[in-house]
Amino acid sequence: MMLFARAVIVGLCCLSTLAVAQGPGAVCDPATSRQAIASLTDFIDIPRDKRSPIHEQAFAGVPLTEEDAAEAEKQLWQDYAQRIRLERADEMESRVITMGELQMPFFYKVFGDKPLGQRSLYISMHGGGGAPARVNDRQWENQKQLYSLDEGVYLVPRAPTNTWDLWHQSHIDRFFDRLITNMIVFAGVDPNRVYLMGYSAGGDGVFQLAPRMSDRFAAAAMMAGHPNETSPRGLRNLPFTLHMGGRDQAYQRNEKAREWQKRLAELHEADKDGYVHHVVIHEDKGHWMDREDAVALGWMAQYTRRRYPERIVWVQDDVTHSRNYWLACDSPQPRAEVQADRDGQTITVGEGAKSPWSVLLADAMLDLDQPVTVMQGDRVVYQGTPPRTIANLSRTLEERGDPGYMFSARVTPPEPPK
Repeated sequence: MMLFARAVIVGLCCLSTLAVAQGPGAVCDPATSRQAIASLTDFIDIPRDKRSPIHEQAFAGVPLTEEDAAEAEKQLWQDYAQRIRLERADEMESRVITMGELQMPFFYKVFGDKPLGQRSLYISMHGGGGAPARVNDRQWENQKQLYSLDEGVYLVPRAPTNTWDLWHQSHIDRFFDRLITNMIVFAGVDPNRVYLMGYSAGGDGVFQLAPRMSDRFAAAAMMAGHPNETSPRGLRNLPFTLHMGGRDQAYQRNEKAREWQKRLAELHEADKDGYVHHVVIHEDKGHWMDREDAVALGWMAQYTRRRYPERIVWVQDDVTHSRNYWLACDSPQPRAEVQADRDGQTITVGEGAKSPWSVLLADAMLDLDQPVTVMQGDRVVYQGTPPRTIANLSRTLEERGDPGYMFSARVTPPEPPK
């Protein structure tokens, strides 16, 4: 009972603060900030089935100091991870994730002796597609043995369907989000060292998933796949390596690989800080490259996730996402494109962003104790000191299940006048 009482008392004390917390000039009082952390601690001690939503708690909107925001982030993640351990233990034991009527079995093997929390994760997608289940099952079994690591977790999922586009249907993104969170919690994976790779139809999946889930990965490797309609523009902050047999003529894979080689080089030339890439055409090889492509794993391993890039080029696919790095959009549109730039305390978002959109902020990006300016095109749409809050940290954690991408502040500009 005392736990509830303390939370209510702190909440009542902070209501006057809450009234200005969402405004551009919110003031952070260290004593009130510490009270909010104490209330969070008490809230987490309440049995989960007896809690009301955290965003409804008065303490969730109280402006925090940088130190207290870091403490809140730690407590929220520990509580979230504990819930995942309880709710998903069975699927990790069975190694099958179920979503609705679809299932994704998965295999994984741990290499090396990195401590928990520091392991890399390589998600390796098998070939096949457009074939009976038994054919794709054989491809899955083959993929399990195809590569080995010096360090990390080598994970091979079995596609939930047997269609030609088995790795780039809309459900794959949701399965992979869940799978990555599970591996962070249960296998000690570092969320900033997650890599995506695939061969043949799995390579098709890399072409599609890498741009649309770019902020989930540290690097990606495409082997012997076809890009279909996708574009490399969304790879601005994701190191990308492509391996293709020079004689792999089916579906013009080799020609498409050369086109991407040229396009990636052009993009990098125009934007030197982006589009890191490494393309290898194995001239005397066909669709099977005799494992020469295995060097891609070492190439990827040199990179960690670029969490707070100074520029975002967000290109939506037909499968849309509501977040990309530090930019969010509540109503994403297929094929939409927006660029956003960060320069010191100023963030400029392109006109391609349609309301409502938000900029997500963290102390690692800029100084949240100083005024921040957000512009859209040449218009100032926000100017002030956005508050760090438990509500923002909790929301961004629940959206992704990613401890490496919790943001303490959020700026959502008002809709422009019509």
